Amino acid sequence: MDHRALKVYLFHRPNRRTQYFVSIGTIVLFLGIGFLVQDYVGYRVIALVLMLAVSVLAIFLDIVPVLLAASLSALLWNFLFIPPRFTLAVGDAEDRLLFVMYFVIALINGVATYKIREMQKVIRRKEARADAVKFYNTLFNSLSHELRTPITTIVGAADNLQAANTQLTEKDKQELIGEISIAGLRLNQQVENLLSMSRLESGFLQLKKDWCDVHDLVYKTIGQLEIPLQYFKVAVFIPETLPLVKLDFGIMEHVLFNLISNAANHTPVDSKITIQAAVENDQLVMIVADNGPGFPQDEMDKVFDKFYRLKDAKPGGTGLGLSIARGFVEAHGGTITLENLPVCGAKFTIHIPTELSYLSGLKNE
Repeated sequence: MDHRALKVYLFHRPNRRTQYFVSIGTIVLFLGIGFLVQDYVGYRVIALVLMLAVSVLAIFLDIVPVLLAASLSALLWNFLFIPPRFTLAVGDAEDRLLFVMYFVIALINGVATYKIREMQKVIRRKEARADAVKFYNTLFNSLSHELRTPITTIVGAADNLQAANTQLTEKDKQELIGEISIAGLRLNQQVENLLSMSRLESGFLQLKKDWCDVHDLVYKTIGQLEIPLQYFKVAVFIPETLPLVKLDFGIMEHVLFNLISNAANHTPVDSKITIQAAVENDQLVMIVADNGPGFPQDEMDKVFDKFYRLKDAKPGGTGLGLSIARGFVEAHGGTITLENLPVCGAKFTIHIPTELSYLSGLKNE
C-alpha cells in the first residue's frame, strides 16, 4: 500500500462491519503465528506480539473494533497459551497477574493509540485551515493589485479612445491600443497562472501527451510574448535534426511562457534572452538564459516557492510563475534547476525524459 492509498484508507475507512472482520481476522492471524512459534519463544512473548497487533489496529480502526481486538486477544491468549491450556482458568498467581496486566495494558494501549491518532487528525485539520487562510490572504493581497492594475489600464485606455477619439492622433491611438494589448496579456497571464496553480493544488492535473515539434513550441511561445520581448534580443538555438518529443504541448508552452516572461521582467531593456533545446540520453533538455544581473545567491533556493518574489523585485507579479513551471515540469517526470552564469545572468535548465521520434528514419517510434 503506497502513501496515497494509505491516506485514502485513513480518511475513508471501511464500514464498521468490515472493521470488525479486520479486527478479528488480525487477532486470529497473530494467534496462528503464536502457535507456530510457541515452542521457541514461550507464551509470554506471544502476549507482546498480540499487543503489537492491537497497537497496529488502533492506528487504522475505530475505537470499538480496537477494544474488541484487545479483549479477544487477552481471552484467547489465556485460553490457548497460558497453562492450563484450553481453559479460562489460570494456574498460578504470577500468570494471573500477567493476564490481568495484559488485559488492562492492551485496552489502555488501544485506547491511547486511537486517541493520539484522533488528536493528530484534529491538529492536521487546524494546520490545513491555517494554511488555507494564509494561502487565501496571500492570494487576495497579491491579486487585488495584480488584477486591478491591468483592468484599470484597459478601462482607462478604452475610455480615452472613446471620449477623445477625434482629438487623438494615429500615434496616440496606437499607443493606447498597445497599452490595452499589454495589459490584456498581463491579465491573461495572471488568470492562467491562477488556473494552473489550482490544477496543481487539487492534484487533478492530467497530461495530454502527443508528439510535439520543439521548434513550434518555442516559436509559438515567443509569438505570444511579442510585445514585451520587443525591447530584448531573443536568440533561439535548436538543431534542425531535433526529433519530435512526446509532451503535453499546452503545459510546456505555459512553462516556457513563464520562464521567458520571468527573464524579461528581471533583466534590463536590450538584454539578451537565449532559448536552447537538445536531446541528451533520451531526455529533452531546454534552457532559458539571460545576461541580466542574475539572482541573489541567498534567494535561489526560494524562487520556486509559491508567492515568493525577490526582495528587490520591481512591482508586479504574484510569485506564482516559477512555482507553476516547476510543478508542470515535475508532472512530466522532469526537473528544473536554476543557476547563475559565471559572468552575468541566470540560466533555467529543464530535463524531461520523453519518447523520441526521428523523422529521418534513423530511429522510429
